Amino acid sequence: MSPGSGRSSRTRQRGAIGLVAAITLGLAALMMLVVVDSGRLYLEQRKLQRVADMAALEAASRGGHCTPDTSAATYAAQNATRNGFTVDANQTLATTCGALTVNGQNLRTFAVDAAKSEAIRVVATRTVTTSIAAGVGALFSGRAATTTTTLSATAVAGMPSPLAMLTIRTVLGTIDSTKSAVLNAVVGGLLGGTVNISALGWDGLAKTDIKLLSFLDQLAVDLNVKAGDYDTLLATDVSPTKLLDAAIKVLPKDGSVATVTLQAMQALSLISRNTQLLKLGDLIKVQTGTTTAGLDSTLQLFQLVQGVAQLSNSKTAVSVDYSVGVPNVATVTIKTKVIEAPQMSAIGNPKVAKAEYAAVGPVVTARQIFVRTAQVRTLVTLDLPVLKNISALTNGLSQVLTPVVGVVNNLLGLKLTTLLDPLLCILTKPCVHPSLQLISSLDVSVEAAPAKSFVTDYNCDTDTSKSLTAQVTTALANLGVGRVNATQAFSSAAAIVVDPVRLVDIGTERCYTLLFIGLGCEARIPSVGGWLDLKVQTSVASRSQSIPYPLPPNIGLGPLYKGLATTNIITSLGDTLTGVQLTSYAAPSGGISAAALAGVAGLLSDISAALVTAIKSILGPLLDPIVNSVLSVLGVSLGNAEVGANLSCHAGGRAQLLI
Repeated sequence: MSPGSGRSSRTRQRGAIGLVAAITLGLAALMMLVVVDSGRLYLEQRKLQRVADMAALEAASRGGHCTPDTSAATYAAQNATRNGFTVDANQTLATTCGALTVNGQNLRTFAVDAAKSEAIRVVATRTVTTSIAAGVGALFSGRAATTTTTLSATAVAGMPSPLAMLTIRTVLGTIDSTKSAVLNAVVGGLLGGTVNISALGWDGLAKTDIKLLSFLDQLAVDLNVKAGDYDTLLATDVSPTKLLDAAIKVLPKDGSVATVTLQAMQALSLISRNTQLLKLGDLIKVQTGTTTAGLDSTLQLFQLVQGVAQLSNSKTAVSVDYSVGVPNVATVTIKTKVIEAPQMSAIGNPKVAKAEYAAVGPVVTARQIFVRTAQVRTLVTLDLPVLKNISALTNGLSQVLTPVVGVVNNLLGLKLTTLLDPLLCILTKPCVHPSLQLISSLDVSVEAAPAKSFVTDYNCDTDTSKSLTAQVTTALANLGVGRVNATQAFSSAAAIVVDPVRLVDIGTERCYTLLFIGLGCEARIPSVGGWLDLKVQTSVASRSQSIPYPLPPNIGLGPLYKGLATTNIITSLGDTLTGVQLTSYAAPSGGISAAALAGVAGLLSDISAALVTAIKSILGPLLDPIVNSVLSVLGVSLGNAEVGANLSCHAGGRAQLLI
């Protein structure tokens, strides 16, 4: 290769490198220009979005409306002006009012409605110089190049969604030693053990509140659940022991909680079932989408203990058994079983709940704000060995004994002058006499369906006129008196079956007068002279009432409680005699006329009237305090449902960007 050809090659290389460098520098300059120009547009868009955001927030926070005035537009324009955005030919600001809706993908969307101001939308536009990149793109695409571009920014703001809370409870009043004994037996039995808490301890639980949010946060730590993930926490399996221990940990540490209250909680925690799994969401319902502000409420410690105990018992096949002593009655045995646990508190958006109730009525769904008491079955067995000594019964019977003796004697071919006492037979001649046997024991079953309450309406126009409305339905009670199978009575899959109880049985005894020894009788032959059976199956009807709550306290404060009047179910049953079934039978005899048989039936009817009157006067005062006290401990008051309400119209307090 000649020297000249090498120099030519190097020259060509230098020329190529120079061309590439020039092209690279040109591209770099163009890219820099595009970046700078795009950054200009980006900053303009950011400034415009800030104007729209701030204008929407101010219009919402100042309570702007679109009708009958246009205050929302005025507030938005004033804010935009303060932020350097003046409406003119190149800059516009459009303000509309409406509400938020949820589409099929569960995304929030803005629905224009000038009559509403739940949400305010502001659209800000600004005309700016077209970017160089856009001009170059138009040049190569063949489109007509424009010198300006219109930027647009949209913001939707509103005050925080209202939050409502319902709470259902029973009122124990003053907790004395008698109530503490029942509480120890029932609550301890529901948790699976035995406790001996004083009346002061129970009273302390009833008068102590804890913060729900603090309780949930502590429970999340104990269960290793992510902080703030309350939906997961409410659905997580947890033992009754951990629930009670979390409550103990969040009790005030400043000494304001009495020592007896803390000791009571510790005693309950020790006997609770540590291996049983429950879900807190079965007791406390939080509507989907509820903000953390809705959980900043108070929870009565006694209600929490009561709810945990009932939920624990509802998951087992065990009934709580205990006995009490009552004057004129040797023994009263009580068995109790929770068939369905309560939902003691519910929190959510009343707007959503109102729409859901209007659509489906009193049906439990995830969108309702709904509470209920427990469904409880109670079986009371009374042993009545001294019933014949109760004056109300013996006085009623004495009025019909004389005619009964005559008819029964004719019916059975006997010659006697009294029905209650055996006649001493003459010398050693045997005789047969009627034998009257009275009831010795009685079963009373009470099944209390849940009392329920739903949020049906609310008003948040102003803080001075806010209100909440709840539909409250009191507990329906099914009552049975007679003979009840204790095992079948607590089946959650079957209704209680009540069999008749034998009130009066007329039989015979063969007796002898033994010289120098006295009277001797053979075994009694029952029912040959007739009998009288009694069975009661009736219902104390539930009542439903719409209850308004004017100016309910904000969430976090004590609820405003309202309720219906209490009903004593046993006494009311005796007053109406609804559901009383009397079955009588007179033994036939070939030598007795139809009139005589009819006379026996009529006299048994007279006896039944006397017995029913006596039982009314005996069972009402006897069973009402027993049944009512037990059910009150369980959070059930038949004929009464006390429901508390809270409403925060602006939970969180400040306007928020919603979309």
